[in-house]
Amino acid sequence: MKYTVVLPAAGSGKRMKADRNKLLLELSGKPIFIYTLEVFDRDPDCEGMWLAVKEDERELIEAYVERYRIKKVKGYATGGAERQDSVRAGLEMAAGQCEVVLVHDAARPFISPTVIRELVEQANESGAAIAGVPVKDTIKKVRESVITETVNRAELWMIQTPQAFRYELLMEAAHRAKVDGFLGTDEAMLVERMGHPVQIVESTYDNVKMTTPDDLIYGKAILASRLQEE
Repeated sequence: MKYTVVLPAAGSGKRMKADRNKLLLELSGKPIFIYTLEVFDRDPDCEGMWLAVKEDERELIEAYVERYRIKKVKGYATGGAERQDSVRAGLEMAAGQCEVVLVHDAARPFISPTVIRELVEQANESGAAIAGVPVKDTIKKVRESVITETVNRAELWMIQTPQAFRYELLMEAAHRAKVDGFLGTDEAMLVERMGHPVQIVESTYDNVKMTTPDDLIYGKAILASRLQEE
């Protein structure tokens, strides 16, 4: 099943304690976001990628895409003040070019092609599907440093990207959110508020988002492990 992917790439380096967009930081000599793009570039079912970038980083990102010979980047939207704005800008550029669209954090370079395939198939069938993994740890609600409840771990999932949708469904959800002034934490939340069910596809714990310096250490370990397996 063919799909298009929108990748918000207009982030900062604040939590990474970096002086630039964290996506431009390197893992084993290559920018983080290039690893992410390569996954989709190799996937024969991916028909194209749309990146939402900062205007002042566009030329630099384009240069990296050319340098690493990424073929499926179709265009660059200008990132907005919020991630939700950046995604909507990318969706608007992809209008009329896909039935199923994925939204994926450019800072998650270790997504599994198998998970991508399952997400696309599920989104095609039900309209909306997102990646996630079951919570491992015991979770407790706390108020003013006092535990108020131990939450049933069996019902909790840590949500990741990609998140996959029928294009028209996600575009409508994004439009409604803009009109209502609603800011969600992910694309699934925008679809959920319309009353549309969202399926979950079990992902892998390796699909970590490069957010803090500790994540870079974990990312390097994942890369080293994969090189040993080849």
